[in-house]
Amino acid sequence: MTNKIYYLASCDTCRKIIKSLPNPEKLEYHDIRQNPITASELEEMYSLSSSYEALFSKKAQLYKSMNLKNKSLTEEDYKKYILEHYTFLSRPVFIINNKIYIGNSQQNMLQVLKVLENV
Repeated sequence: MTNKIYYLASCDTCRKIIKSLPNPEKLEYHDIRQNPITASELEEMYSLSSSYEALFSKKAQLYKSMNLKNKSLTEEDYKKYILEHYTFLSRPVFIINNKIYIGNSQQNMLQVLKVLENV
């Protein structure tokens, strides 16, 4: 399996993270706006995370504008929304050495940087 980053090129946070990566050439870059994630790519992420909700961004503007926070969403709902619109994928998502790292929390990014130093 290829080491990948799923990101949004127009996202300042994603750009800042990418600039800080050690060994950036060791990753395959996947801009989710230019190249929407496929059902099989999402299934791969799910197989590593065991949760569509973990992959879902509750910070997305569409989440608020569609009033989704007041609905009881199921795993199938999270999957459907992620496939319908790229903004619902929590970003960035790294898949490195068959392990998934979701989002840009400081703890998550420290783990990613540490793993990438040794790739």
